[in-house]
Amino acid sequence: MLISTKFVMLTQEASTFRIIINTAMSLEIDKRKIIHYDAWSSLRSFTAARIALGRTGISVPLSESLQFKMAHAHARDAVYSVLDEESLINALEETKQSYFVLHSTATNRNEYLQRPDLGRRLDDESVQLLQNFNSKGFDAVIIIADGLSATGINTHAIPVFKLLTEKLAAANISVSPVCIVQQGRVAIADETGELLKAKLSLILIGERPGLSSPDSMGAYLTYDPKVGLTDESRNCISNIRPEGLNYTLAAETIFYLINESRRLKISGIKLKDNARLLY
Repeated sequence: MLISTKFVMLTQEASTFRIIINTAMSLEIDKRKIIHYDAWSSLRSFTAARIALGRTGISVPLSESLQFKMAHAHARDAVYSVLDEESLINALEETKQSYFVLHSTATNRNEYLQRPDLGRRLDDESVQLLQNFNSKGFDAVIIIADGLSATGINTHAIPVFKLLTEKLAAANISVSPVCIVQQGRVAIADETGELLKAKLSLILIGERPGLSSPDSMGAYLTYDPKVGLTDESRNCISNIRPEGLNYTLAAETIFYLINESRRLKISGIKLKDNARLLY
């Protein structure tokens, strides 16, 4: 009897729920009356930034809330993404480019995130590998590191690398074997450049993901790299991706700064990108 009563109650609840759903579906609700659009909505076509979201009552519209959560998920995924080492190596071999595969002293991703200092130095095996190479010196070394978004490197590093190395070769700028670094941070280019006796170092690295840019790549250039340098010694070219600084402009900017750095023998806050100044 008890089971029968519960069954009837559940049937009634289900019937009531269906009535509510059918009623809601039958109502022709004008979305424009629910969502109050922002007067700046037209500006959204010029940026991926979250502006002019509108509102529903005092709240953000549901669609915007869900998009924010999705963007946050993409950013978290990017932080834990894995460097596609095999694809990078295949691409380098296609261009007849020699390379080293190196690793920082951070043994895993969690340690890398919790101990930034460990991502700034090469592990003993990597140091030994570069020392055994016995470099005679190069004009430049290019490092490709996962950073905080391996997704950015997997997507953008090779297109920029190809454009840049064509310019470097045409200018007779000698480049050491490319260094692919796992769990690397920007400063790891200092030790790498010093060990390879390079006059300057350039690191292509995945940037910290943003809520509209989980796949952004950065490039950092340092003249006379050596362990112990700090951020004011470097030049940064940021937001390299089709939606930001496109590959062609990125390669041109990097090449300009390399030439100026070699000419003036400086980098960092003393070196300015004056390539597009109007006189």
